[in-house]
Amino acid sequence: MAQKANELTPWVSPLHNWGYQLRELRKTRGLSLRGLAERARIDHSHLARFERAERKPDRAQAALLDRELGANGMLFRLWESIDDDRGHVANPSAHVAKSSVDLALALPDEAASDGEGISVPCRLADGSVVWVALDRRALLRAGVGLGAAAAVGAGSPASAASGSVPGLVRKARAASAYGSTPVEHLRRTRRVLIDTDNLLGPHRAVSAVRDHIEVIQVLRRDAKGVDRHDLMELQTQYGELLSWLYQDLGNPKAASYWLDRAMQWSQTVGDGDLSTYVMARKAQLAGDTGDLVDVVDLAEAAQRMARPRSRLAAVARTYEAYGHALRGDADESERAIDDVRNALDGAAADPTPWGVWLNASYVEIHRAQGLEALGKHDQAADAFADAIRLMPDGYHRDRGVYMARQAVALAGAHSPEQAATIGMHALTVAEDTGSGRITNELTRLDKALIPWQREPVVSEFRAAFDSTLFHETETEA
Repeated sequence: MAQKANELTPWVSPLHNWGYQLRELRKTRGLSLRGLAERARIDHSHLARFERAERKPDRAQAALLDRELGANGMLFRLWESIDDDRGHVANPSAHVAKSSVDLALALPDEAASDGEGISVPCRLADGSVVWVALDRRALLRAGVGLGAAAAVGAGSPASAASGSVPGLVRKARAASAYGSTPVEHLRRTRRVLIDTDNLLGPHRAVSAVRDHIEVIQVLRRDAKGVDRHDLMELQTQYGELLSWLYQDLGNPKAASYWLDRAMQWSQTVGDGDLSTYVMARKAQLAGDTGDLVDVVDLAEAAQRMARPRSRLAAVARTYEAYGHALRGDADESERAIDDVRNALDGAAADPTPWGVWLNASYVEIHRAQGLEALGKHDQAADAFADAIRLMPDGYHRDRGVYMARQAVALAGAHSPEQAATIGMHALTVAEDTGSGRITNELTRLDKALIPWQREPVVSEFRAAFDSTLFHETETEA
C-alpha cells in the first residue's frame, strides 16, 4: 500500500510554498517523484525533501525543475523569494522582547502543525510594522497578558465552543433528531459562521471552519450518491470560506492555499458556477495583495468560465477593474466599472447564490479603490464616503475596512485631521474584529500621516494605533 503523502503547509514560509508548488506541478504533469528525478537528473530523495521544505534546492536545481515542469519561470521566481521573507501580522498593546520575536519566527512548523498559527502586527525598532508569525504557546512564552491574547483570538468562544472533531461528527450525524440531515446541519452552520465573521471578524470563526472541513471529510467516507456529492460541494464552500478568513486575518499565503484546495475540490464537484466563483476569489486575493501579474489574468479567466451576463461575470469584471487601476490603466479600469454598473440590473435577477452581495455600493467601493491606486485621492475619498453610506446593515467589519481605506485617501488628499478622525473609527472596528485587512490599511495611514504628526488629532490617532501593536524591544544584557 502506497504511503500517504505528507500534508503541505505553503502559508508557513516561502520555502514551504515552493515545495507545495513543486508537488502540485509534478502531479499536474502526471509525474512520480522518480519520474521527475529521471527527467531532471536529481536524486528522488532530494526531490522529496524539496517538496516537504526540508531542504532548499540550489539555483541550478530550481531553474532545471522550472524548465522540466514547464513552469515558465514561475517556480524559479518563487525560489528567488525564499530568502526575502521577513515575517508575517496583527494586534494588542504588549511589548515583545526581540528574543521573543525571534522565537516566534522560529516556530512556524509547530504553529502550522496544530492549526493554531496566528500572526500579529509588530512595530519594529526602525518604526516599520510587519506581521510576525506566532502561535499561542509562543504568546505565552513571550509573557503576553490575557487581554493581548484575547485580542488575537486565543481562547476565543468559537474555538472553545467548537469542541473536538469527533464530537462535531456525532452532532452532524444526529441531525435527524432535530428533523434535519447532516448536510442541512452543515449548511446552517456555515451560514452562522459567515454571520459571525461579518459581525465579529475572522479570528472567532477560523478554528470552527477548519474543524468542520475535517467533519465533512469524515462524513464523506461513508456517504453515497447525492449525499456524497453534496458533502463535497460543502467542503469546497467551507474551503473558500476558510480562505476568506485567512485573507481577512492578513495571511495571504494561507488564503491562497485554501483557495487552491477549493478550486481542486470544485472540479471534483463539477459545478461550473462554484469553480467560477473560486476563480473570481483568486482574482480578488491577487488584487488585495497588489499582484500586478495575476490580478487581471485571473479575473479574465473567471469571466471566460462564467455564464454570459451572469452575476459572477460581473463580479469578476469588478475585480478586473481594480487590477487595471493597480497597473495604472485608468481608462480600462473606468470602462470595466461602467460595464459592471450597466450589468447590475441583470445580475440582480440571477437566481444563483454566488456573489449576492454585488450591488451599487460594492461596485463603488472598487471604483474608489481604483481611484486611490491611481493617485486620485480626492475623488477616491468622496467615492468611499458615498459607498459607505450605501452599505447595508450587518457588514460591520467591511465597513471598517472601507473607512480605513477612505482615511488613507484623505491623507493622500492632504486632509490629515479628517483622515485621523475616520482612522480612529476604523481602529475601533479593527480592535473589535481582529481584521488584518483593517490593520494593514491603518499601517498605511499611520505612515501617510507622519508629515502632520504634531497635529493633535493626528497625534492622538497615531498613539492609539501604536498602542494596539506588539513592539520589538531590545533585551537587556
